[in-house]
Amino acid sequence: MSHKTLIISSITGVALILAGCASTGSSDTGPSASKRMAKGKKGMRMAGGPPSRSHTEITRGDIVLLPANKALSIDNLMQESVSGTTRTIISNGIPEHDVGAFPNRNNPNTIKARNYEFKMTTVPGQAGRITLSDRWYWGVAMNGVPFEAQTAEFWQGERGGWNYDALGGALPLGLDANNAHVQPTGAYHYHGLPIGLMQALNWKANKHSPQIGWAADGYPVYALTGDLGDGVKMLVSSYQLKAGERPGGSNNPAGKYDGTFNQDWEYVANSGDLDECNGTVTFSTEFPNGTYAYFLTKDHPFLSRCWTGTPNRSFFSNH
Repeated sequence: MSHKTLIISSITGVALILAGCASTGSSDTGPSASKRMAKGKKGMRMAGGPPSRSHTEITRGDIVLLPANKALSIDNLMQESVSGTTRTIISNGIPEHDVGAFPNRNNPNTIKARNYEFKMTTVPGQAGRITLSDRWYWGVAMNGVPFEAQTAEFWQGERGGWNYDALGGALPLGLDANNAHVQPTGAYHYHGLPIGLMQALNWKANKHSPQIGWAADGYPVYALTGDLGDGVKMLVSSYQLKAGERPGGSNNPAGKYDGTFNQDWEYVANSGDLDECNGTVTFSTEFPNGTYAYFLTKDHPFLSRCWTGTPNRSFFSNH
């Protein structure tokens, strides 16, 4: 079956393939972000995330994002401070840019102000192993809106099993053109490129991305373009679709590995510019001498699903 992605926005002449997911996750550590987590019970509410939702679709489809043309009546609150080696961000999670229509047919939730207090180190370091971001907010944007990577959508509702990738297009998740939607709590959050924020920060295809956020482990976050030491370019992830067919049977979906599920993808070292957590060393305006940083990309995983440093637990407790 053929599929297509609808390109509905552009920044400075460069068309962007817009990405998104739903909300959820489970926190864990492990050697590979592309491997499955330990299974949980169907429909069980687990700390830091909503209960899993059960589906049976096994084929990807078209991706359609809602226009972001609604102004919010709630003012943005965003305060950042540094004390010692701790950065604190207090926000209400309300963006200044326009958003989609919420509630909508595929997301019945209304955007509400939240009381976030995120903390992270100002001296991040590599932990020697990756930490998976399930059931956590992965990071926070420069406008105080959180980033979240995984979804609560699972094949046959088995949390920790085959997790639907929103860019797979198999499920309509009510995302807007900022790759964002709303949790039942009223929390508006990004699952991919935050287009409205990028426009506000004057992102340009021929320039290094402005900083668009902070990850929970204290490293900066950029979008699409970076300078690895040989000039600015569009960075490419190192994830590839697996070859062949899914296992099938009673415990696994059948069908071709086509991107419907996160498990359809695997990390292939050195096949792109970025590591397993969509990070690399870059030279930016904010860090002219170079820093490790994460990048949002137009292809899977879009938003990193893990950290190479040690995340602050405030990104779990605020979820």
